[in-house]
Amino acid sequence: MWFQRFGASCGVLLGLCIAVPGAIEAFTGETAATSLVLGLGVVLAAPAATVLYFHQREASGRFGALAFAVHLLGLGLFTGVAFSLNVVLFFLDDAAVTALKAGPTGPALTACAGVFVLGTLLFGVSLVRAGVFPKVPAVGYGLALTLLAALAPLDDTPWTSLVHVAAGASVAWLSLVALPASRTLQVA
Repeated sequence: MWFQRFGASCGVLLGLCIAVPGAIEAFTGETAATSLVLGLGVVLAAPAATVLYFHQREASGRFGALAFAVHLLGLGLFTGVAFSLNVVLFFLDDAAVTALKAGPTGPALTACAGVFVLGTLLFGVSLVRAGVFPKVPAVGYGLALTLLAALAPLDDTPWTSLVHVAAGASVAWLSLVALPASRTLQVA
């Protein structure tokens, strides 16, 4: 029960770490503070996804297990990508970033994002197919997180901010559904 609460809490916090900076960036553009929150918040993704999977494990079957496995590998890789983009590359000048991406770093970032996209799409499909979670955040999880990966190398716009808000809201909503009901107090 403690891991279920821990993972669901990680999911709610992750949702906030995605949505709040995204909403702020719609007005300010990317800042050091919003970039740090996004880059550091991704550490919460693996426990959150694990709890979502365990919440629907029985209903999702073999496909759900495979989708979760690919998604977990993609999350591991994309956590590094998101950290690098938001905590490392953000603070380098454009020439240094261009030089880094021209070498093996560019294809490595793309490959990691590709595994994440594949895993996220599969896991999103498993969320919808299992029918344990509400459809809106289940579809939002698969689509918005996939769009985040696809849009990550591009400049921030109000549209990317909207995707951040949708992704964060979907993650938080699903995590709240997976949060176990608190025990009722026994009054004598």
